[in-house]
Amino acid sequence: MQSTIAPCLRRSTCLCVTLVFGAAFTVPVRAQEAQPGISIKWWHGAIAAGGVSALLLLDNPVRGFSQGNRGPAGDGVASVVRRMGQPEVYATVTLGLLGAGLVSGDSRITRTGARAASSLALTGAAVYGGKYLMGRGRPDELLRDEPAMPSGHTAMAFALATSLSDDIGRPWATVGLYTMAGAVGWSRINDNRHWLSDVAAGAVLGIASAKFASGRWTIFGLRAPSVLAGPEGVGVGWEAEF
Repeated sequence: MQSTIAPCLRRSTCLCVTLVFGAAFTVPVRAQEAQPGISIKWWHGAIAAGGVSALLLLDNPVRGFSQGNRGPAGDGVASVVRRMGQPEVYATVTLGLLGAGLVSGDSRITRTGARAASSLALTGAAVYGGKYLMGRGRPDELLRDEPAMPSGHTAMAFALATSLSDDIGRPWATVGLYTMAGAVGWSRINDNRHWLSDVAAGAVLGIASAKFASGRWTIFGLRAPSVLAGPEGVGVGWEAEF
């Protein structure tokens, strides 16, 4: 049963990401309006990679503690919070924002949905590329053949949290959204689906992808493409600094 369900879930996730990504490029606004405030250099990436690598030393102890203290109450909470990292939540929220913005004619809501869609699309592509590049097995013996790093649930949750919190710009929203995203990461460890380092890698990837896709960060001199739509058609501009 597991071997049949897992590929279906992966295909479903890819389909939802594709739909969200497509929706982002039908929006008649400039998706990247904010000027990048942070330029990520190679040494930033090295520090992040080093930090995630250091957490490999804690993978087994954290797993042992988590599984040793696992109970029905925690499983119940995990079954709820992990949904933020699943298509029924992040795709619904994003498409809902796009739809609400287009129907109401409110460009602010439309832009929020467009930025979220772009962030999720980029994160989804990076997650699946990273999983098969790393080829790391999951902690659960029954799922050992499924790629684990980075955690897709965690990455998507942090991408959505980052995109929405940046647009809302309120401390309460930032705390709430990142707390929910962190809870998604915890649920993956509690459910024995991911190692601690998988979750950390997913969080870093989700945040970085959202910041890059929204135009708030440049990464290694590369800026996210600007999507423009108007009476004469749609264009994509890409800018890099060398």
